[in-house]
Amino acid sequence: MARGLSRFLVPLLLVAICNAASVSHPISDSHRSAALDVFVPLDGSYKSLEEAYEALKSLEILGIDKKSDLSSVTCENVVKVLGSPSSALKDVFYALSVNGILKCKSGEDVSKDIVSKLQAGAKDAKLLLDFYYSIRGLVLVKEQFAGTDPSLGDAAAIFRSIKALSQSDGRWRYSSNNAESSTFAAGLAFETLAGVISLAPSEIDQSLIQTVKTGILKLFDSIQKYDDGTFYFDGSEGPISTTASVIRGLTSFAASESTGLNLPGDKIVGLAKFFLGVGIPGDAKDFFNQIDALACLEDNRQGYFHAIYAIYLLRLVVHHLRIMNKMTAEMISVEKTIICATVVVYDFRFSVPLILSLPSTVISLSKKEPLKVKVSTVLGSKAPALSVKLAQALNSKGSSVINNQELKFDADSATYFLDSFPKNFDVGKYTFVFEILLDESANEKAYITEAQTKVPIAATGAISIENAEIAVLDSDVGSVESQKKLDLTKDGGVSLSANHLQKLRLSFQLTTPLGLVFKPHQAFLKLKHESQVEHIFLVKTSGKKSEVVLVKFLKLRLDWLLLKNYLIYLLATDFLGLVEKLYYLSGKYEIQLTIGDASMENSLLSNIGHIELDLPERPEKAPLPPLQPTDPYSRFVPKAEISHIFRVPEKLPAKQLSLIFLGLIVLPFIFFLIGLTRLGVNIKSFPSSVGAATSALLFHGGIGAVLLLYVLFWLKASSQKLLDLFTTLKALSLLGVFLLFVGHRTLSNLAAASNKLKSA
Repeated sequence: MARGLSRFLVPLLLVAICNAASVSHPISDSHRSAALDVFVPLDGSYKSLEEAYEALKSLEILGIDKKSDLSSVTCENVVKVLGSPSSALKDVFYALSVNGILKCKSGEDVSKDIVSKLQAGAKDAKLLLDFYYSIRGLVLVKEQFAGTDPSLGDAAAIFRSIKALSQSDGRWRYSSNNAESSTFAAGLAFETLAGVISLAPSEIDQSLIQTVKTGILKLFDSIQKYDDGTFYFDGSEGPISTTASVIRGLTSFAASESTGLNLPGDKIVGLAKFFLGVGIPGDAKDFFNQIDALACLEDNRQGYFHAIYAIYLLRLVVHHLRIMNKMTAEMISVEKTIICATVVVYDFRFSVPLILSLPSTVISLSKKEPLKVKVSTVLGSKAPALSVKLAQALNSKGSSVINNQELKFDADSATYFLDSFPKNFDVGKYTFVFEILLDESANEKAYITEAQTKVPIAATGAISIENAEIAVLDSDVGSVESQKKLDLTKDGGVSLSANHLQKLRLSFQLTTPLGLVFKPHQAFLKLKHESQVEHIFLVKTSGKKSEVVLVKFLKLRLDWLLLKNYLIYLLATDFLGLVEKLYYLSGKYEIQLTIGDASMENSLLSNIGHIELDLPERPEKAPLPPLQPTDPYSRFVPKAEISHIFRVPEKLPAKQLSLIFLGLIVLPFIFFLIGLTRLGVNIKSFPSSVGAATSALLFHGGIGAVLLLYVLFWLKASSQKLLDLFTTLKALSLLGVFLLFVGHRTLSNLAAASNKLKSA
């Protein structure tokens, strides 16, 4: 029975530890979306097995199932590497890492040559990376292939060889020949030593383990810190990679040895805050290091409770046997082992950090919004039973307005909230100090929280703007020449006029919802001339006086008076001292007031109106107004339409006179035709042969075409865009060449005929 119970104990503990590695809670939905963009395979695979492992591991932690899309090509590479005895140690390690996710090879299907290669690499290694790839590869073989014995024969000697690379400051060297040490290498060394402990056939000397634990504490002496309690390790590989390496090493080492690892709780929480504060890295390596490091911190909780549950079951079995009086000496020994395991399980891993977060750090008093707080693990898993207390709410002066207020819990949304605030809680900036109290004492060893979490809070509300008025004063006696009430909550149409001997005064009061004085973070007054020249005043308050400083080195005076808890802003502008700064530009100035603050929900931009200034003429040596910037795209706008002024057409004669003149021109042509008939003109000499007759017809047709071309041009056919001067000249040149050719042939034929008549 004792042997059976012992055989039952070991597998149950192994199952509990293995289940602890399953993480299904993502950090956030934004990380899911980013992961799909960061880890993009090329043609269904990654460049190397290292990249494939980092992508698959990150997606698995985030709960994104992409195994089916990558398993085909990636598994081919895994099988190829694990089936070749000549594969490099690094390739074998990452092949086994990918195989642990994709399950490309399972059962006892692993090459013995690979196991022998890893064991020989661990025995003969001189470099830290060779130790790392060999020993961590054997650990993966042990986890994935049950029928293989990957144990190390001389584990103690290998442990000492690795330990020889450590430095007195807690950092480690990559080799004994290299004096340069690294914090990143320390993380690799802790992982490697954890593998040696798990592969050792017998227990490692506790003095060696204690030496490593001392080095870990020394390593924490060099940790970097931010003011908000964030901790990280830095090195040549960068803070993200270095810190992730250390966390992987610490979690592996703490899970492997049985004497406990006491690490400062505030630094564990600070390391978690560092990775949560990184945001979403754009680099694939940094993204993997962030997610994997947070998963290592998250796994501690799961491993703790799985082991507790397994031991609880075993103690029930032993208790049942004791009642049945079937306890033997061997069973009593097993019971003592279980008791020791119960003590060990409280110490074998350091505590899991709990993170307090707020959905919003802005509280609207006008909307009566409650304060909401969430507590979860680093990957967003549900926190154990606990209570959240608002220890203090400190205002900007350091005074506490809320003390020891416990928040209510909403089980549906897993949110702690404070739905009411004391009457003296006003708008402004506060620092809320929260405390997390775990309800069960057992959880105090499994979880760790910050002693106090400080969160900046902005309480917003509607600020009352009262007694606003603008006035023009006489410069000498200060008497009011014209004064008008203002409603700064809406644009006004105030119209004022002044000269360089007068002053402009603007005053208003700002109070909080509780009727207290409110000083806005920023207040601007802008005067804009009709030529677009602007003058901007910046209001700054300090002590009992404020000064408005013009951006363009223009200084004014702004005093405020504190009367009966009212802050009165009084702006007095003496135009006599400003004429040069205003570039002596008379005319209309638009007046615009801007008041804004992070706590002011009704920040305003009010167009008050305008003032007509009558300033002296600009002296000859006075500076000119600055040139106004022009829109670079203005040159692409449509140009102004060009209006041409043509010469007035000359006066034409009457239509009847033009017709008479036309008849006088045509009359000689008629006389010409009559004269031809009187002279007995005939065509008896027209050639009778075919060739000569053709040339003569073409010649006369060409002359007719030229005359027709002249007539068409004369009849203004160009007005219908049929002919113009250039087109007419081109056609005339072609007809001229044609007439030259046929005319020469015609004249030649006539000369030949004449010679025949003479010879006859």
